[in-house]
Amino acid sequence: MADKILPQRIRELVPESQAYMDLLAFERKLDQTIMRKRVDIQEALKRPMKVSVYYDPGKQKRKFSSFFKSLVIELDKDLYGPDNHIVEWHRTPTTQETDGFQVKRPGDVNVRCTLLLMLDYQPPQFKLDPRLARLLGIHTQTRSCIIQALWQYVKTNKLQDSHEKEYINCDKYFQQIFDCPRLKFCEIPQRLTNLLLPPDPIVINHVISVDPNDHKKTACYDIDVEVDDPLKTQMSGFLLSTANQQEIASLDNKIHETIESINQLKIQRDFMLSFSRDPKGYIQDWICSQNRDLKLMTDVVENPEEERRAEFYNQPWSQEAVSRYFYCKIQQRRQELEQALATRTT
Repeated sequence: MADKILPQRIRELVPESQAYMDLLAFERKLDQTIMRKRVDIQEALKRPMKVSVYYDPGKQKRKFSSFFKSLVIELDKDLYGPDNHIVEWHRTPTTQETDGFQVKRPGDVNVRCTLLLMLDYQPPQFKLDPRLARLLGIHTQTRSCIIQALWQYVKTNKLQDSHEKEYINCDKYFQQIFDCPRLKFCEIPQRLTNLLLPPDPIVINHVISVDPNDHKKTACYDIDVEVDDPLKTQMSGFLLSTANQQEIASLDNKIHETIESINQLKIQRDFMLSFSRDPKGYIQDWICSQNRDLKLMTDVVENPEEERRAEFYNQPWSQEAVSRYFYCKIQQRRQELEQALATRTT
């Protein structure tokens, strides 16, 4: 964001640039809002998103059997005997999905039958113990939702121990359900095992009519099932989509390039204005500035501009410098001769 901001001096020169700065402030708020919404969507996707619909084979792509874990048909035991009055279907890992079931039994009288359909909840749901169900106001729900409801009850009734936060001081209802005066919240998932039961099946009582003139031979029943919320796919697609992000990144790069170009033009404008006001003084200042930059770049300690002039060497220190220079050379030559003589002697 900092690369998009126009410098204050440019905004003073071009009053219309305030409109751009207003857009930049709006973009900042929009980015914050979008980021917050993205986080909300990410959190929502972590939770089960289900909607209830009526099963309609003409509209649903899923097979009929995919909604159920098991199906049991109980016929009149007196008519078909104890070994032939129950028809069962249970899901297995190798089950082939189907759009319906057909069951045939011989007979010439009307038969009462009971259909038990166990929905295949994903994630699994459980029926609560009656006491726990009354306490939480929940009949059938997923394990995570039940634990969340318990935690909400604990917070609402201030059952958490003020000193040992991991402990819960049970009220009379908790004591009746969990049979203890005090427990850790981390123990609740394990203690819930005995309080959760399989959900109730859907029960349909039906009469199979053999009367050819009976207009009610065919019966239709609405079954309320849960499916993934269609918005979940759209929300996931929104998070995974990179097309808009690439376009925004491309536009951001163009804005950065434009701002950089404006800054360069501002530098050129300042150069031209300063030069027009005082050409000589500006050139001198510019040369001094370039000289300092050159020293920094080349690590030069002295002043090359002064050293290249003859007057620099007519100062009092030059005689002493020359004497020191020749003295060092003589000493260096003397050491070389001594080393040579020592080598010949040996």
